[in-house]
Amino acid sequence: MRRKQLFAVLMAGSMAASLAACGKTDTKKTTAATEKKTEAATEKKTEVATTEAKTEKATEKATEKETEAATEKETEAATEAKTEEASSEEATEAKTEEASSEEASSEEASSEDVSAQAETEEESSEVVTEAKTEEASSEEASSEEATEAETEEASSEEATEAETEEASSEEASSEEASSEEASSEEASSEEASSEEATEAESEKVSSEEETEAETEEDIDGTGFKIGMVTDVGGVNDGSFNQSAWEGLQRAAENFGCEVKYIESKGDADFVPNIESFLDEDYDLIICTGYVMADAVRDAAELNPDQKFAIVDDASNADLDNVTCMMFEQEQASYLVGLAAGYTTESNVVGFVVGQANETMNSFGYGYCAGVLDANPDATILQYNANSFGDASAGKTAVNTMVTKGADVVFHAAGGTGLGVIDGCKENGIWAIGVDSDQSPLAPETILTSALKRVDNACYDATKKAILGTLEGGVATYDLAAGGVDIAPTTDNLSKDVLEKIEDAKKDIIAGDLVVPKNQEEFEEKYGDVYELD
Repeated sequence: MRRKQLFAVLMAGSMAASLAACGKTDTKKTTAATEKKTEAATEKKTEVATTEAKTEKATEKATEKETEAATEKETEAATEAKTEEASSEEATEAKTEEASSEEASSEEASSEDVSAQAETEEESSEVVTEAKTEEASSEEASSEEATEAETEEASSEEATEAETEEASSEEASSEEASSEEASSEEASSEEASSEEATEAESEKVSSEEETEAETEEDIDGTGFKIGMVTDVGGVNDGSFNQSAWEGLQRAAENFGCEVKYIESKGDADFVPNIESFLDEDYDLIICTGYVMADAVRDAAELNPDQKFAIVDDASNADLDNVTCMMFEQEQASYLVGLAAGYTTESNVVGFVVGQANETMNSFGYGYCAGVLDANPDATILQYNANSFGDASAGKTAVNTMVTKGADVVFHAAGGTGLGVIDGCKENGIWAIGVDSDQSPLAPETILTSALKRVDNACYDATKKAILGTLEGGVATYDLAAGGVDIAPTTDNLSKDVLEKIEDAKKDIIAGDLVVPKNQEEFEEKYGDVYELD
């Protein structure tokens, strides 16, 4: 009997101990599970922290707090478990002693008490575990919410910054667009103003031209007669006389006046030719060349009501009924002198003049000045043919110059110059024409020509005579007024030479370059180089 009681007590104690151990084991498992969840949450938070710099610090702090809280609670739970275990052991011992003195019914009661206590402890453990789990979940949720909040805040800040940058960019773009638009509008305005100014200027020029054209159209030269007396070079000399005649033909076409020329074969023809026009009551008599100066003076003094005009003579400027048409031919000669000086390969050039006198020497001064300015080392061969109508003399002069090395020759010799051009062509060297563009005479030989716009002067004198505004005295035609120039045909001139010639023209017109026109002016700068004065 006592053995049965003792066995029952031992069994009850063993069961109590087993139940206590089971309760402890469950508590540890629950705690381990909780720790695993906490570690998983911590790892998750750490991953979030690596992606967001600001979230990292907050997550670390939250993790530390959770770890500390979990540790403290685990310690408390362990302490509670030990206390409960100790209490259970004490209760078991007390019940064992009580069971020794009581019967099996008491043993059953003790067994039921122990089971109830175990169940109570298990329930308490589960409650504690659930509380920890809920707390951990709550803390994890709070941490995640905090992380999300910080992430959202960071995203919000980034979005705000992005919006600010976008706004700044839009504002800058807007300002830039406005600036560009303003600049564009200003440029457009300036361009429009420039175009308007150009149009206005163009319209003004066009208006002036139209006015002049209308004025010339209104000029009625019907019944008005103009006669021209040539010098010995003839009307087809390809230069001086031919140019004058072309100007009169243009006047006849525009004004409806009558024009006529008479050629002079020699000096003895000047007076009778003038008298022929006087007898036929010509309104204006034009004499082409200073060689007729004396004949013009005699006729003008005998016929004070008759209008006369003479080319290249200023000696009759004191007469009220004589218009002296003078040209700054030295300016045109200077330009072709530059062409010769820059083009020569032998450094030897030539000059042939129809007659050496003050007027013709001005051609020589200008030409020599241009050659030396372009090529200071050049040698200038010079020849006076003493005639404006001796082509053979011109050719002879060229042949002589070629033997001395000349490869460019300029003539100011009228009809004699035609022989100069032929001589240059035969010898394969360059020729430079005069008065008109002589390139059609020998396109492969004529380098250029010194223009003397006798045609413009004769046209102008005719128009004024018809209008009744032609006055006595000197009428000067220079480069600025279009009275002299270099020929428009420039096929045989290099681009470089043309540019230098154009620069010289600008300087002459501006007054920065003064071309010598007489012996004193020439020798002051170049010395005694010109031999024909």
